[in-house]
This record gives sequence, C-alpha cells and structure tokens, in this order.
Amino acid sequence: MAAPPLRKAARAAGWLAAVVVGMLALILLAGWVGSSIPRNPDWTEPRDGVEIMVGTNGVHTELVLPLVTPWKDWRGDFPATDVRAANEPYTHVAVSWGEREVFLNTPTWTDLRPAIALRAMTGGDALLHVARYVRPAPGPDNRPLRLTPAQYRRLVARIEAALPPAGERRRYRGYADWDVFYDAPGRYRWNNTCNQWTSDTLAAAGVKTGRWTPFAGGVMKWVPDPTSG
Repeated sequence: MAAPPLRKAARAAGWLAAVVVGMLALILLAGWVGSSIPRNPDWTEPRDGVEIMVGTNGVHTELVLPLVTPWKDWRGDFPATDVRAANEPYTHVAVSWGEREVFLNTPTWTDLRPAIALRAMTGGDALLHVARYVRPAPGPDNRPLRLTPAQYRRLVARIEAALPPAGERRRYRGYADWDVFYDAPGRYRWNNTCNQWTSDTLAAAGVKTGRWTPFAGGVMKWVPDPTSG
C-alpha cells in the first residue's frame, strides 16, 4: 500500500534536512582541516616592523592597517571625504572583502535572510568594506601582528590589486559615519569567502596562516591573542 501523501512529504523533508545537515558538517570539517594546514610555515613574527591588526566580529575578519607609514599612505586610496565623519583624527583604516548583497543589506547579522545567504554561497559580486578607526585597542577580537617593511609592502600590493582605479570606482554608503563600501573584483562563493580573502592577503605578505579558511576562527587561530598567557 502506498504511503499517504503527508507521510511521503515528511519522509522527503527528513531526507532533505539530513542532506543539508550532512553537507554543513562536511564543510565545517573541511574548514577545520583546511585552516589547520599552514601556508608560509617557516614565518616568524619579527621583533620590529609595521604593526597591523587582524580584527573579527566572530563571523567576518578584517585587516586593520596604520593610515600612514613611510611605505604607504592610504589617504590617497581611501579619502576621508568618502565617509560622513571626515574630520575625525583617524589613525587606522580597516579593509575587508565580501559579498555585495550581504554587505549592503545586512547591517546586523539578524538582518541576514536565507535567500541572501544562499545567493552569496552560490556566487555573488564582491565589495570592499573600508572603515576608519582612531587608535583601535588590541584585544581578543583585534589582534596585533607585526610585519617587516618588505612584508608590509607585499600586503599593500595585494590590497591595491583589489582596488579599481579611483575614477572607475563606485562608492556605497556604509553602516556608520566612519565606513564605506567600494566595488571590488572577484566573486564571492562558498569556497572563496571574506575570511579566505583575509588569509590570502596575509599569505601574500609571507605570513603563516591557514590554507583554506572559510570561517573567521580559521584565520584568528593563527594570530596570537594578546590577552592570553
């Protein structure tokens, strides 16, 4: 005897849920394994050099850079007039990469809708998020990392490669008075996430970091917490 329609539907929904949970579990496991395989395994942090920070909100990571050094002045790439609070005494600029719809339409994580998340994971256009800070304090979610001048120049070059020419770059309003979004090259997808961009940028500078880091924890575990030990 054929199963009643409701029983068939419940069985199909159960199988679908099991498949989704299984796929998520595989991605989590792959992310843990991939982020544990180091790139630049012989790198050690120098005693002196340029101090940057790697920041996180638990889901997304960013690179926090001094606004002006002898090797790079970011004011030319990211003019203060691009943010509403243009006259603050900013000392640092934070740069991150991510999916356009997620960036523009989810000012808080409670605003994230399944349709937006699914579209991002299957392939979405990219944006750069650029924020300005005044003397950001180090901590578990904002971890200092020192680079040699040569390493910092390589990091700068990697970020510059993600910037369209100033005259061809569209700008989008940020979440607050001190941040802004810009068009950026590349496509966001499940295996090329915002956190992968952060670790790829660090790796291009020669820093030891994970090989595949789709999640924020896979990036942050390579950067010592200044409050521990």
